[in-house]
Amino acid sequence: MKIRKIGWFLSLFPIAGIALAPFGIYIQKEYLTWRWIINHEKIHWKQQMEMLIIFFYLWYLFEWFIRIFTNFGHAYESISFEREANANEHDLEYLNNRKHYNWLKFINK
Repeated sequence: MKIRKIGWFLSLFPIAGIALAPFGIYIQKEYLTWRWIINHEKIHWKQQMEMLIIFFYLWYLFEWFIRIFTNFGHAYESISFEREANANEHDLEYLNNRKHYNWLKFINK
């Protein structure tokens, strides 16, 4: 996984960073030194790898669509992948101890 500065296209979106497997992790220039944002995206990278990339994106969209109706206005924050990453982004050792499919614990929270 390569960590790269966000280019012109991704800079059109209001994001600090994004993990886009299999291409890499992209971070806005001003956040490249913020280790917790990089850690957040590395958690997503791990999620994507364990779900063979395509199933991650399919599940992400499916869960987002469901959350639109159950938690309107907070669908993005309610996605289990985001909940896991948000809960553990400040723990820089998290990926060393993370169990596979740990995001499943966050589905009903």
